[in-house]
Amino acid sequence: AGALVARVVGSSVVPLSSLTCNKSPIRVQNDLVRRTFLCGGPSTFMGRRAELRPVAAVFESNVPVLVRSEAADGAVTLEAPKIKQSVYAFGPGAPKAPVDRNLLGGKGNNLCEMANFGIPVPPGFVITTESCNNYRAEGRQLKDSLRDEIRSAVKFLESQMGLKLGSAENPLLVSVRSGARVSMPGMMDTVLNLGCNDKSVVGLAKSTNNDRMAYDSYRRFIMMYGDVVKNVEKKLFERAFDALKEAEGVTSDVDLSVDGLKKACDVFKKIYKDSLGQDFPQDPEEQLFGAVRAVFNSWDSERAQVYRRVNDIPDDWGTAVVVQTMVFGNKGDTSATGVGFTRNPISGENTFYGEFLINAQGEDVVAGIRTPQPVNKLQAAKDGIDLPTLEELMPEVYQQLVDTGKLLEKNYGDMQDMEFTIENGKLYMLQTRNGKRTGFAAVRVAGEMLREGLMTEKGAIRSIQPDQLTQLLAPIFDQKAKDKAKDKLVAKGINAGPG
Repeated sequence: AGALVARVVGSSVVPLSSLTCNKSPIRVQNDLVRRTFLCGGPSTFMGRRAELRPVAAVFESNVPVLVRSEAADGAVTLEAPKIKQSVYAFGPGAPKAPVDRNLLGGKGNNLCEMANFGIPVPPGFVITTESCNNYRAEGRQLKDSLRDEIRSAVKFLESQMGLKLGSAENPLLVSVRSGARVSMPGMMDTVLNLGCNDKSVVGLAKSTNNDRMAYDSYRRFIMMYGDVVKNVEKKLFERAFDALKEAEGVTSDVDLSVDGLKKACDVFKKIYKDSLGQDFPQDPEEQLFGAVRAVFNSWDSERAQVYRRVNDIPDDWGTAVVVQTMVFGNKGDTSATGVGFTRNPISGENTFYGEFLINAQGEDVVAGIRTPQPVNKLQAAKDGIDLPTLEELMPEVYQQLVDTGKLLEKNYGDMQDMEFTIENGKLYMLQTRNGKRTGFAAVRVAGEMLREGLMTEKGAIRSIQPDQLTQLLAPIFDQKAKDKAKDKLVAKGINAGPG
């Protein structure tokens, strides 16, 4: 049954399935009554070989132990070979993960670092890029050892949060996201609200006293899991949801009634079953392993491969997987989700820039379903947008967001692109990375951050890509002339290229 054993003398066998030791060698004293394990200090186990009772020491299971030498007195020296860890936890109480973006990916590495800084980050764990490459090399199957590590990480996360994945009373929901060592925005897959099922959605509604948020999260999860993990056509879900809104005479997602959201869950499960010939999975472990495989597979999707070719990113880097406790931007008017840049990515101006949506989840901001709102009054005025800003609606949260951005700039020495969620007025950071920017912004940011002491001269030069310099050669309208012609504009658009 996979129990770990170590041969001591002859046919005498000491079961080690419940033991672990991170240091080697382990010295085992051969005697049926007492065995002493030396692991950086004496730790004694009493009893016969079939019923060892630990007195002091904690050992790790599933680590093969090799016999290294046998002494004249019958004692045997055993060695536990170094086993590569595949899963690293982050958040309160988690051991400090290595600072290694090659191993943890950019997203996972930065989340671990932010957690270490004390920045509010929902707890979670990272599955390494090496695990992705092993998966790709071994027939696209998750090894039993990796499954065991993931299960252990889930148990630790449940103990951190006081919640349980799939529970009908206090359910834990997680997001499963990709995270390569360099940013590949939009190229790989994400699954949100994992852990939702027919029982946990009832528990979520009860524990949060928010039926709308619970069933909204469930219908989103069914659609994302169907689309990302099982390749069910997303349009089938979208058309069905539009029909439900039309039946109630509403146009916005947030205006659909709770009964409408419950119907959406039932309709989406039927679409899933009709498309695949199987019921929507209710087992959270099956959901999790399916989502991890989908994220690993997305590294080899056509769009990801094209992006890597264009940006000279090696195919053998692989992606990490970040599994993180869900925080909910769709709990009501004091909750929101958004993206932000520590500086303007178009002009390079040293002002916070971004957009957000009240009562929404992350995919809503980029999906084009609703019009995002600017984060501050300056941005709203410059872009001519007459919508309430985060600065006006939640001034304290906005200031905390700006302050966090400055801290991250100081740590990483570059302009940051951040994802955030606000749950009932509390800010959580979901990601930070060096921000993409125009050529104009790149030159300005490099010069100003050099003067501010945040970049070295070499760092400033390296932050400007060669192709960004060509943008500076493209003809542009004089800003004063543009301002003068403001009232005569035929149309507006988002600039997709320079010039």
